This record gives sequence, C-alpha cells and structure tokens, in this order.
Amino acid sequence: MIELKNVKMSFEDFNALDGVDITIEAGTAFGLLGSNGAGKSTILRLLSGVYEQTEGEVLIDGEPVYDNVSAKQKVFFINDETVQFGAMTLNDMRKYYKGFYPNFSDEVFDKLNGVIKLPEKKRLDKFSKGMKRQAIVITGLAACTDYLLLDEAFDGLDPTMRIIVKRLLVDAMLDRKLTVIISSHNLKEINEVCDTAALLHQGKLLFNRDLDSVKGSVHKVQAAFSEDCGEEDFGELNVLHYEKNQSITYLIVKGSEEAIRAELEKKQPKVLDMIPLTLEEIFIYEMEGMGYDCNGID
Repeated sequence: MIELKNVKMSFEDFNALDGVDITIEAGTAFGLLGSNGAGKSTILRLLSGVYEQTEGEVLIDGEPVYDNVSAKQKVFFINDETVQFGAMTLNDMRKYYKGFYPNFSDEVFDKLNGVIKLPEKKRLDKFSKGMKRQAIVITGLAACTDYLLLDEAFDGLDPTMRIIVKRLLVDAMLDRKLTVIISSHNLKEINEVCDTAALLHQGKLLFNRDLDSVKGSVHKVQAAFSEDCGEEDFGELNVLHYEKNQSITYLIVKGSEEAIRAELEKKQPKVLDMIPLTLEEIFIYEMEGMGYDCNGID
C-alpha cells in the first residue's frame, strides 16, 4: 500500500502540503482532486521520489520512497508535461525505460500499441498532444509496475481516446491488480475510473472518501410546509445550504435519506421531494459547508 503520514512540503516560503495523511490500498484506483495549486502534483512527485518531503513519511509497501531504488521501481509517474521526450521516438522510449524497470514487457508494449497504433519511428515532438499522452501511457503500462501515477491523465485526449485509455487502465487493474492514482481538477473523470477520492485545497486534505458512500450521504430537498419555516427551524439537520423561493424551501442536507425524511415529516410538509445530486454538486456543497471557495473544481 501507499502511505502518507503527516506529510508537509515547503518550497522556500510556500507550503505546498500541510500535514497530509492518506492511505491507498493496493489494487485500487484513487483520485486526487483539487484546483490548481492544491497540492495534487506535489503528492505524485513525492510518491515517485522526485521530491523529498520536508516533514512526515512517504511510504510504498512500508519503504521510504526518496533515494530508494527498490521502492521507485514499483512506481511509474506520468507527468502532465511531455516536452522532455521530444527528441525520442516511441521505440527510443521503450529502450530508455527498459533500463530502469526490470519487469518492462515488450509483449505488453506491442499489444497496447496494436490498439492505439502510434508510429514507432517518428519523433514525439512531431506528435499531437494527445498522441504524446498515449505514448507515455503505453510505456507506463508496459513497465509493469505495481503503482501507476497519472497527473491530469486525460488532458489532450479526444473523447474516443479517453475511452480507450480508461479501458487500458481498467484492464491492467483487473489483470494484475495495478494500483492507479490519478490527479485531476475534473471530478467527472475521477468518478468514471476511481473507487476513492481525496479532495485537497491549499495543501490541506479536506476529505478522503469512498465515492459510492459519498453519493448516498448528501441530498437535495425540495419542500413546502404548512407553517412558515426559516433556516433556524432545521437546526436538527446537518444543512449545508438553505434557500427559499416564495413558498418552496430548498435544502442541501448531509445524512441518510431515511433520517432526513423522518425529521422533515415531523413538520408535516405539503410537498417533500428528495432530488439526486451529482457528485460534483456534493463536493461543492460540502466545501462550501466547510467555508471553502470551490472555484476551480469542475
């Protein structure tokens, strides 16, 4: 598994991470969410051994990562930048990474490129942005590491290629229990691939949740009551958002649907509807409930 224990990371006078605790179980797909500058990429660079944390512990299978070859060989990091590969061909990338990863599989490499069909002798600086991303994903999966880290994984891919890359990731997870960690500001993409997600804001971990449990934990209520009710009349509920438009009251409430409905029924509503929320809406309302500005998360 992967463990971050009270991790802090500072760059001169900037605190990129402030006491972050995360545990990621093997064989899962984990999402790192947050706006630009939240600390997502910093965590991936710590996990791949590019950075050494200022304080705390960063462990892979119980081993410290930084300056540890055996731990780093378990990880392949797909950066959001591909300019460093510009002078290479796809075959050059294959040869380069085979020198670092002892489990690198030519068979997997050829099989994956048989699906995507990238030219193997063309320099990457002649590729489109999406083709460059496909090339490094193929290489990362062929390295056959235990952990694959992707920074803004689907950036630059057209809709068809997004589907193909997601299928490649899911197949690798099923075939060899690959652990995938994806950073993104786009919650929809995380929701399509990941089991669990952590939300970061200004270097702090706001929450770390199983996504299925999140979907059943926050509800939108639309109700009309016989007696006039203000926000103070719902103090027994965990209300994240209150709004009233003429006779209709709108509430965003955290808790089980059964408990919320039972409490509101005591007020003898004339109308009581529970409306499903998207995962994006749930995260936004929860952030607002904690007093955070949610701008920057799609």
